[in-house]
This record gives sequence, structure tokens and C-alpha cells, in this order.
Amino acid sequence: MDITTLYQLFLECTCVTTDSRNCPQGSLFIALKGDNFNGNAFAAKALESGSTYAVIDEATYAPAKNKHYIVVDNCLQTLQQLANYHRRQIGTRLIGITGTNGKTTTKELISAVLSKAHHVLYTQGNLNNHIGVPLTLLRLTAEHDLGVIEMGASHPGDIKELVNIAEPDYGIITNVGKAHLEGFGSFEGVIKTKGELYDYLRQRGDSTIFIDYNNPYLKEIAWGLNQISYGSEDNLYVNGCVIDNSPFLTFKWRANKEGEYHQIKTQLIGEYNFPNALAAIAIGRFFGVEPTKIDAALEEYAPQNNRSQLKQTADNTLIIDAYNANPTSMVASLTNFRNMKAANKMLILGDMRELGKESMEEHQKIVDFLKECDFKDVMLVGELFSATKHNFPTYADAPAVIKALKEHKPHNKTILIKGSNGIKLSTVIDYL
Repeated sequence: MDITTLYQLFLECTCVTTDSRNCPQGSLFIALKGDNFNGNAFAAKALESGSTYAVIDEATYAPAKNKHYIVVDNCLQTLQQLANYHRRQIGTRLIGITGTNGKTTTKELISAVLSKAHHVLYTQGNLNNHIGVPLTLLRLTAEHDLGVIEMGASHPGDIKELVNIAEPDYGIITNVGKAHLEGFGSFEGVIKTKGELYDYLRQRGDSTIFIDYNNPYLKEIAWGLNQISYGSEDNLYVNGCVIDNSPFLTFKWRANKEGEYHQIKTQLIGEYNFPNALAAIAIGRFFGVEPTKIDAALEEYAPQNNRSQLKQTADNTLIIDAYNANPTSMVASLTNFRNMKAANKMLILGDMRELGKESMEEHQKIVDFLKECDFKDVMLVGELFSATKHNFPTYADAPAVIKALKEHKPHNKTILIKGSNGIKLSTVIDYL
């Protein structure tokens, strides 16, 4: 079936799903494959559960002459082609966002600000890969006048693939740092891959990016693009400075050097969120959101999903950043924690995953930085941290930490919890 014919069937449907356990009435089910599953085998279940059509790429799963089964060559490619075709038909202006750290939080802040004046579609959660981006695009309707599409990457070429599906009109790279080095091969590989967003926009011609002008790596690769800048310098489109971060980020901003300062007290933990907030302000200004509404959006936003969350328990104050970790974000969190005004500081840090051959060196650098910061009360979790040279107590995994906390529960501490999601440090929260 050609894409234009499939598109007409898509328009008859209420939504698209790839999960046979979640098939709303009138939906279009697309059967994807993974390492441990074959969506074709669940097509019948999807139709029974509410889907009107099931797109499959193995004809043996389609009963003869059943018009509710649509056979294609490759379901994943069909999903991506359908999303691209729909994106072109709707024509909503899209902002593509990628970066090593902060892209999900920045996406949320941008969307909160833009929603004060626009009808905005934005990526839900972190559905930012070759499946999540198409599913997001297929949620576009004629009512959306702006879209914010998050794009993640762990290998060279990932961003190129996603921009060719989404075809963004504008772009922002939050930053570049040392993450997924196992897939990228090097820090230079990270920069090149994230820069694929800039490459696409350059090819479009007369395209606009929003750029952190304090980041030398981004400035170096942003040539040939219309740049809307934000940072600490006075002459930028938006500039500002941090006032406090104990524990919540408070900062002031203004437009260019002639504008009046606005002061904002956010619900975000960490000075490292300052450029993320400035990015949202710059984009909000660019798309005509009133300054007072920008301020309100940033003050109202509360982070979720273990991303720089503050949690007060009966015994301790927790700063939870256990969703992800890499050398760049780890140093940023530790620096912020060092500078924060708080008594009885404690650290629970988990391994940083997917760093490849640089893994041991990067973990040793973090341990050395802990010593430099003079942190005393530290728990290191995981085999990588355990293999470094230090005198801090180490634990094999999260259950070992929980056992230790049951025996000696901390009291009146301010505790930073950070590590890669695979270390499962979120499971220790209930014991603090």
C-alpha cells in the first residue's frame, strides 16, 4: 500500500499505537519488532482490543480478504514515512531540540512558556528516538501552531535520521558533553552527531537556531545559521545571571542590555538549569510570548521523574537526579551541590553507563573531583566506581545500599542522589 492511501486510512483513525496492550477504540496499530518481540503476532489482539486497522509486515499474520490488515514491506519505515507525510500535510512550525544534558527539561520549559500564547505539541516524556519522534509527529493536528520535538542520540547518524523525519523549522542544541561515548566513539563524535541538527537547518537555508552563547563548542559549529543567542553577555538576545541556588534556582534576565531585569524563582534544583531556563525565555520572546507570562510559566514549572527533584522526607532533604548520569552532568551536579548553602551534605552516586573505553578514566576523574571538593560523607554504587582509587565506602548495587541504610539511617542530611538509571538509585529513596 502506498503512503498516500495509508494516510487516508490514518485520517479515519483516532490515533496511532504500537502497543497491543493499549489500543484505543478506532486506533491504527502498527506492528513493530524488537529483540524479544514481534508485533505482527499481536495484530489480531490489537484489532480485538479496539484498533480499526493493523499494519503488519509479515503477510502470514493476515487472514485472507480481511480489510482490517494492511501489509507493508517494513512497519518501522512505514511509521516513519507516515509521520513525515503527516508533518508535511499539517505544516506546523517545529522546533527540533537535542543535546547531551538538559534537553528533556529544556523541552518542558520551552513548551510551558510557549503554551502561554500558543497551542503547542511537544514530546511526551523522553519519546525522542526513531520510534518516539514519529509517534509524536502523528499527534499533530491543525490546531497546533507550534511543536517542540525532542531528539535523542546514542550513535552517529541518529540525529540525521530524526531530522529527516521531523523536518524542523528551528533548532536548539542545549549543549554537548561526554555521554554515550561507547556509541559515539569520542567527544568529537558527540559534537558531530548533535551538530547534524545544524547541518540539516543549514541545508534548508535561512534557518534560525537558538544558541547558548557561553558554549564554545556550539558557537564553533553554528556557522551559516541565523542565531538567536542567550547567555551571560549583555549584548545577547536574552541575558541574565544566577542570584541563588540554595536549593532552588533563582535568577534574573533581560532582553538585550537595555531591557528591564525580571527576577524568577524557579522550582528547579541546580545552577546547571540556568541556561535551560534562558533558552525557554529566548524562544518565548522570539515567538511573541509576553515577558510576564514567560516569568509565570518558569515559576510554575515543577520537574518530575527523578530529574533534579527536591524531596523532603521525615529525616532528610533529598536532591534526586537518578534518571541519568554522564561525566558532564555529574560534574555539574557536584559543583552545584558544593556551592549550595546546606548543612550536613551527603552523596549517593551511582556508576555512569555507556562510556566505553573511557569509562574507568572518567569515573576516576569524578572520584578525584570529590576529593577536590572535600566531600566527606559519600556512598559510591556500582562496579565502575568500586574499581577506582579512593577511600570512600562502595556498594555493589542499590540493594546493598538499602541494606546499609536500614542499618544506619541518615538523619538531618541534605543528600544528592545521582547515577545512571540502570543503577536504580531511585529505589533507595524510600529508605532515606
